[in-house]
Amino acid sequence: MRLIALLLVLCSSLGASTKPNIVIFYLDDMGWAQPGSYGGKLSPTPNMDRIAADGVRFTNGYSSGCVCSPGRVGLMTGRYQARTGHDANPTREGRELLLREKTMAQHLKPAGYTTGIVGKWHLGDTGPQFMPPARGFDFAMGTVGNLGEGKGPSFYRGSELLQDLEGAPVTSPVYAKEACGFIDANKDKPFFLYLSFNAVHSPIVASPHWLEKFKHLDKRQQGYAALIGEADEAIGTVMTKLRDLKLEENTLLFVISDNGGASKQAEQMGLRGSKWFVWEGGIRVTWMAQWKGTVPGNRVVNDPVIQLDVLPTALAAAGAAAPDSAKAETTLDGVNLLPLLKGESDKLAPRELYFRFGVQHAVRQGDWKLVKASKDMEPMLVNLATDPGEQKDLSAENTAKKAELVALFEKWNASMLPPRWEDQRWNGDPQRKTDKKKKARKGAE
Repeated sequence: MRLIALLLVLCSSLGASTKPNIVIFYLDDMGWAQPGSYGGKLSPTPNMDRIAADGVRFTNGYSSGCVCSPGRVGLMTGRYQARTGHDANPTREGRELLLREKTMAQHLKPAGYTTGIVGKWHLGDTGPQFMPPARGFDFAMGTVGNLGEGKGPSFYRGSELLQDLEGAPVTSPVYAKEACGFIDANKDKPFFLYLSFNAVHSPIVASPHWLEKFKHLDKRQQGYAALIGEADEAIGTVMTKLRDLKLEENTLLFVISDNGGASKQAEQMGLRGSKWFVWEGGIRVTWMAQWKGTVPGNRVVNDPVIQLDVLPTALAAAGAAAPDSAKAETTLDGVNLLPLLKGESDKLAPRELYFRFGVQHAVRQGDWKLVKASKDMEPMLVNLATDPGEQKDLSAENTAKKAELVALFEKWNASMLPPRWEDQRWNGDPQRKTDKKKKARKGAE
């Protein structure tokens, strides 16, 4: 009996050691083409570029959300945020990630993973039940939302809300240090690390030595370039830790942005629109994956992927059971990318990708895209292969295709919850934004 018990322990240990660590570097508001590997020129990004060279870079990577919190709902749950009507950023009680939703951490813990989040949460902080430790994270520290927004505490450690964080508002180096500490503490067992940067979201801040590197640029470009460079350096710090501990080859990692660029300095390479819109500039994002020794590197893939694919891919890599796809309340909306990443398949199966932000919506099917980017806009049909800038409406020449995509969206939308709240500034009430600016100016006089 003692021998059998020993064998069981050995088998369990062997099984654990074969599970890859899973790391997600999640950038905030970064333009689709910001990294040098995508053509960005404002700031060198050697660490992100090395991940692209050692892994797979997707040219048609998406987030299901065009603003921060909805994109994070999709990443953490592997489900369209519209399933819970979470179309816009949370600003008050009742707008948190619903408790019935299961996060990536809650999926991976039963599979033997120690879980950690370092950085921006933005899925609810109105009570401890909505904070990361209650949503499956063993280690948690960072900002509850965007820096400098809201009247309450901006930071958290565990479930405790904090007014200040040493080093803030420059947080990328702080997060790199905390992430490396988490890795050190868990280097002998499978771990999941979600490193969720505040960069490159406003405020545009960086350490003095980083600002000095770009002193030749005008003030706005200088700050933005330094912010990007410092975030890339933080990624490099974490990658160095993985390499020093001989963990890189046993780590599946992703580099993704939560939505498209917001700043005028964001490098979008001609994409139309920005954050806050379902044009390509708001939803197409930097999207990379690496697993050295398992996923062949130095590859560029044009198949459309979405951040919803990360969870099913991670579960497959971990050998964890996927939730019941027959039940609407548990089904995942993404797909397992491992066969494509490993080169076992050349293409993903055809599928539609859906986007909704209040009254805005879009559907991508192959190269076709139906897009309605404002309340009163007639849905427009574009072909992204020939018109990535979404300038030419092909509705008149392709009435059947447009009707097909309209019907697909309506069917999908009927299976979702209506938006639980809307951000009217970007959803058909521009006057409200104008009035708010006038009120602010009047108060300052």
